[in-house]
Amino acid sequence: MCGTPVPHPGRGRPPVYCSRSCQARAYRRRKRPLPSPDPPGPPDAAPAPGPVGTRARRRLGIAEAVWRIAARQGLEAASMRAVAAEAGVSLRVVQYHFDSKHALLVDALRLLHEENERLARERIRYDMTDPRGLLRALLEEFLPLDDQRAFALRVFAAYYARSLTDPELAAVFLSAEQPLERLVADIIAAGGAPGAAAPGLDHRHEADMLVAGATGLGVDVLHGRRSLAEVRAVLDYHVDRVFRAGTASRPGGG
Repeated sequence: MCGTPVPHPGRGRPPVYCSRSCQARAYRRRKRPLPSPDPPGPPDAAPAPGPVGTRARRRLGIAEAVWRIAARQGLEAASMRAVAAEAGVSLRVVQYHFDSKHALLVDALRLLHEENERLARERIRYDMTDPRGLLRALLEEFLPLDDQRAFALRVFAAYYARSLTDPELAAVFLSAEQPLERLVADIIAAGGAPGAAAPGLDHRHEADMLVAGATGLGVDVLHGRRSLAEVRAVLDYHVDRVFRAGTASRPGGG
């Protein structure tokens, strides 16, 4: 085994090893797994780390499965196993990318925010020279004007319902930062520079009311309680109250 000559005994089976230490080394060598250029793993094995882009796409695919379940059945139905089945991957793959169900739900919410922001930026022309038109376009993002926005609104409603009984999720979902309210307040403040905004307004209070109102009106449209035309009329009324009518160009057709 090691190349050392082994004397042949007078009788019996000839020895294979020259010593006990040589025999021990051979045993350890047999127990060591053989190297393989591409060892196959079990079907549910966690994937090997890959390029960042591949990992991000897989995480987004799993998050999208959470969104679909939440929109159809609510977050209570979004178990790790149900998400894996919806995403078409094994449970081990979901557990590899997300440490826990809480981490999965939180990251899926963050990814939904990022996706909605990306789409909104594509739809809205950010023009602070027309603060009224910008504010009106931003508020319409809360309405189910197409399948994508209706879907997102259903998912957010599912998260809101779950946050009422899940303090950990509520801490994330009900963030104290309120970026949308701050943006709306900034738009109203910018409108005051050229004298377009009505005098005596508290920008932050107006922003809180507009964001909360637009969100609630969007849910009313989902429920069929109000029509889009009715909701747009309500938004126009409140935006006109904030900005003096006629001082900024109104957006085209509603």
